[in-house]
Amino acid sequence: MRDDQAVDVAIIGAGPAGLTAAYQLTKLGYSVTVIEKDPVYVGGISRTVEHDGFRFDIGGHRFFSKSKEVVDLWNEILPDDFIERPRMSRIYYEGKFYSYPLRGFEALMNLGIWRSAMCMLSYAKAKAFPTKDPRSFEQWVVNQFGHKLYSIFFKTYTEKVWGMPCDEMSADWAAQRIKGLSLGGAVIDGLKRSLGLNKRRNDGMAVKTLLETFRYPRQGPGMMWDAARDKVLAGGNRVLMGTALHQISQDQATGRWRVAARRGDEMLTINAGHVISSAPMRELAGRIHPLPATLPNALDLNYRDFLTVALMIRSDDLFPDNWIYIHDPRVKVGRVQNFRSWSPEMVPDEALACVGLEYFCFEGDGLWSASDDDLVALATKELATLGLADPATVVGGRVVRQEKAYPVYDDGYRTNVEEMRGELEARYPTLHLVGRNGMHRYNNQDHAMMTAMLTVRNIQAGERIYDIWAVNEDAEYHESGNEGERAALASERLVPARLGAAA
Repeated sequence: MRDDQAVDVAIIGAGPAGLTAAYQLTKLGYSVTVIEKDPVYVGGISRTVEHDGFRFDIGGHRFFSKSKEVVDLWNEILPDDFIERPRMSRIYYEGKFYSYPLRGFEALMNLGIWRSAMCMLSYAKAKAFPTKDPRSFEQWVVNQFGHKLYSIFFKTYTEKVWGMPCDEMSADWAAQRIKGLSLGGAVIDGLKRSLGLNKRRNDGMAVKTLLETFRYPRQGPGMMWDAARDKVLAGGNRVLMGTALHQISQDQATGRWRVAARRGDEMLTINAGHVISSAPMRELAGRIHPLPATLPNALDLNYRDFLTVALMIRSDDLFPDNWIYIHDPRVKVGRVQNFRSWSPEMVPDEALACVGLEYFCFEGDGLWSASDDDLVALATKELATLGLADPATVVGGRVVRQEKAYPVYDDGYRTNVEEMRGELEARYPTLHLVGRNGMHRYNNQDHAMMTAMLTVRNIQAGERIYDIWAVNEDAEYHESGNEGERAALASERLVPARLGAAA
């Protein structure tokens, strides 16, 4: 083991939160070392993976934020490489496509007059005879939209994403997430328009429509974080790739941190005044030494994992959507991205299309553990089942796995997170948790960035003058309206908790 140089701040993880903090601290003149366990890519789930000139966006990242500060920072880091792209997403159900948000006549033709009428009757019945005190996601959604709409547009996709039955999922998530302009709202609005029943809100205001265009780095979101890394390096600081956290401890006499990390066969240590961690809370909890009494509970935190199977197909293009949501129980795929629709520069050959089939799974389960060849074969078969491509036209494939993509809100998560947060804030005021996994919160990219920006201000002030846990608490957040039109202490896009989760 060798001792590394002393720095003002050590940062664990080079995702959007970690690199935002590193970039801003570098601008302010702080000495910073960032460690990132990936040997190649920065950006975390927002990275762009490259394979033979093809570029894959892991999950799809529209660059939109209500925070002017975040938008300004994007423009500062990547001033010349944004392009404006049309937004198009559709829902696939029973072999037909539904625009999102729904268009009335299209929905009428796809569902048919009889099924449309049944949906409206089911909706009316749910409103007349609702389940009192709904406890499950299913009960809540049926109360709001009727059983027909629930079964068509909620059940299959939601269960694919979260890996639990809707009747075991807490109603709290639905009550927080599905409000205002949402999938259900779009469905009902489309059906009402189909039947001539659409009306304005009681206050005379119409709900804002979703963005028709969005900005996007021309070679994928990884461009943003590659640029941020380069600016940190140009400022004299370091980003150590292929370097995984091993242990973190604090010198009680000096208050400084000793961060031990493994880089290949080598162990190195970083001496730092502050530590910013975007590592998964469960991972950090297992590496703090000595282990505080309440932190073992954080080892029970769970995550939903994710993989993308990118297929290269002989075709100039397959469909115009950025992605298609697959509401079809015949297949395991949850969503299909078209990388050229994000940016033409994501696909190097005009004679080929490239799509990414997204599968939600748990690390170690059958999907996650399957060989790359088997996953490419599965994706090819499912694309044919959906009628999107002939298997004979598939000329190549690449699998990208993303562990800990979504923090799971299960029965004990809230208690475990609050205990760890309370323990660390009381005992270690110079240890800061940021980002999606660092806080075990389903943050968007801009939310993750804002937690880092406020943390930098706290370090500057020498005390916690901003509560970063207030970022992303207002449950209403939609890609509507104008960029930067209101402050970014916005919206929690909650994930589902099982029944019985702590309130």
